[in-house]
Amino acid sequence: MSLSTALPESYYQRIDEHRYKPTAHAGGAWEVGDQHFSPLAGLLVHAIDRHRAAGAANDLVLARISYDILGRIALDECEIAVRTVRPGRTVELLEAQVVIAGRPVVRARAWLLAAGDTGAVADTPVQRIAPPEEFAPWAMNDVWEGGYIASVEMRRQASAEPGRAAAWVRSDLELVADEPSSSLASFVGLVDTANGIAVQQPPTRWMFPNVDLTIHLHRQPEGRWTGLDTTVSFGPAGHGLTSTVLHDVTGPVGQAEQILTVRPLAHG
Repeated sequence: MSLSTALPESYYQRIDEHRYKPTAHAGGAWEVGDQHFSPLAGLLVHAIDRHRAAGAANDLVLARISYDILGRIALDECEIAVRTVRPGRTVELLEAQVVIAGRPVVRARAWLLAAGDTGAVADTPVQRIAPPEEFAPWAMNDVWEGGYIASVEMRRQASAEPGRAAAWVRSDLELVADEPSSSLASFVGLVDTANGIAVQQPPTRWMFPNVDLTIHLHRQPEGRWTGLDTTVSFGPAGHGLTSTVLHDVTGPVGQAEQILTVRPLAHG
């Protein structure tokens, strides 16, 4: 479901080694001139992958990434810098920063851990959600606006209700034009969609943007679908929390948390 065949079939186009230009597909849900955070989160993983590929080879895998959203993310050229904070053979910490128009707008930290064979004890009590083919197609753009929302295919559980829903999301677009991305980068590039699948209140009356996103993974995701089993809570003092169990088509892979600032729109 792309916006138009005339548009680039990617969320970003590379300008140089560290700079990227977002396409209309990266357009935000709250403001037309902003980026949706979901593809930018995936782009940061893509940049981290490139940083790691340029260094010494190791078997470390990303187990946690946390993002702090520092302010408005304009739909404009962005520069991404990645650095190693704590190198190591079994544990490593990387940091990435997004700058737009000279101002930092996102900071991310990623913990990478050594891989090992724990198949004999691999287990989780978390139940799988039904596969994508058992969920009905859902027109998410009936609730939300923006180029990113229009770019994705959504399937949502029929029993969804305010504050509680399960859904599957995928996109046929590349993260960066003519540039392969890892399964992890593509998966993470869809996770921030969670804040919009189980809304507590209509976004035409209330704002509840997230100011962060933290993803923990106990298994590396595979395939094109990102599964979201999401619960949204609003507190009494202007704060909310979106909590999501993350799935690929073979089962749960981890969890995501997003803290929300909740406030009524002026005309609400």
